[in-house]
Amino acid sequence: MRMLMFVTLPTEPFNSFVRDGSAGPRIGKILETIKPEAAYFTEMAGQRGGTLVVDVKDASAIPALAEPWYLTFEADVEFRVAMTPEDLARSNLGALGKTWG
Repeated sequence: MRMLMFVTLPTEPFNSFVRDGSAGPRIGKILETIKPEAAYFTEMAGQRGGTLVVDVKDASAIPALAEPWYLTFEADVEFRVAMTPEDLARSNLGALGKTWG
């Protein structure tokens, strides 16, 4: 299942990693390991953060995606299910509307 993974990086230890030059290699190692479909880095609620698109085949895969961020950066990580337009089309919204509308 495709999911959006939101990573919020606290100021520390990230500032220390920026100063010693290890922030980029640490992020690179995580991305190389978890292999997201896409990764975008931006500000999130006033902190550094990123949004990654990941494929989660089973709920048991979530720790392998999140723990590198927790353990490396003391980050906050959130997951949201993401549907493509094709996924939404297969959801049978019309039948749901008739049942629950």
